[in-house]
Amino acid sequence: MIKSIPNGVYPTMITPYTTDNKIDYNAVEQLLHWYKERGVAGIFAICQSSEIFFLSFEEKLELLKFIMAHKPADLAIVASGHTADDLDTQINEAKAFIDCGIDSYVFISNRFAKADEDDDILLKNMEYVASNIPEIGLGVYECPYPYKRILTPYVLERMAETGKYQFLKDTCCDIDMIQKKLDAVKGSELKIYNANSATLLDSLKIGCAGFSGVMANFHPEIYADLCNCWKTEPEKAEKLQNFAGFFSVAECQCYPVNAKYYLSLDGIDINIDSRARNKAEFTPNRMAEIKQMYELTKDFKKLIY
Repeated sequence: MIKSIPNGVYPTMITPYTTDNKIDYNAVEQLLHWYKERGVAGIFAICQSSEIFFLSFEEKLELLKFIMAHKPADLAIVASGHTADDLDTQINEAKAFIDCGIDSYVFISNRFAKADEDDDILLKNMEYVASNIPEIGLGVYECPYPYKRILTPYVLERMAETGKYQFLKDTCCDIDMIQKKLDAVKGSELKIYNANSATLLDSLKIGCAGFSGVMANFHPEIYADLCNCWKTEPEKAEKLQNFAGFFSVAECQCYPVNAKYYLSLDGIDINIDSRARNKAEFTPNRMAEIKQMYELTKDFKKLIY
């Protein structure tokens, strides 16, 4: 039976490293509990924030097995790892990830068609892979690397008709487009989770199911509260939105290095090493900005709560 996944916040889980460039499983375990304690509904594991294009298949599989073995109870796990170009390789790797016991397997939209290929090619390749893996709820992530493929309402309507899809990590950052996507999947099991902080509250009001973005590696409790309170406490929701939207400029700084530094300030035993970014880019002034953001987050929570 295909599991349903709850509404709410799904942080895009980062990958900590040791100083000798191996996955730091001590920090991974701490991070799993850090997310849970801050009210998230689940975790989007083995995604771009996890630096999957810089991990071997074996590393991705080992990491996912560890996450499943050490995750807190009642925390939904959606996972990707979908980086291969060849469709049959995608199938074999997806089977290995699904066998770990995840709640939903997430495709990356740009893996099914080249930038100059049309939506029908994407749908054909997507169906080929989806029909050759075990039955499980499926998702799609509009990952910006190596190129950003935003799913059209036409594609989403075809996906919704299959009954297989339940999760879209939307990265269009356009509330009008999100409305069209919601219209395309209306009445289906396919939920849309906005990755864009600035449009989050507006997107919840028109039917999005929650948030799945990089800023949930900084202050997920703000996003969880916003997703929970927007209907019943509109004034509070506006304040949470203003805070979350403004501070999302940190996405453009030196992510995920800056997120690892923020997490270290909040008690996680993690260093700032990354395979995707050179930590030398995280200059002292950028470090100061993140420390000031951390302190302001604490002050803001005192005012709100």
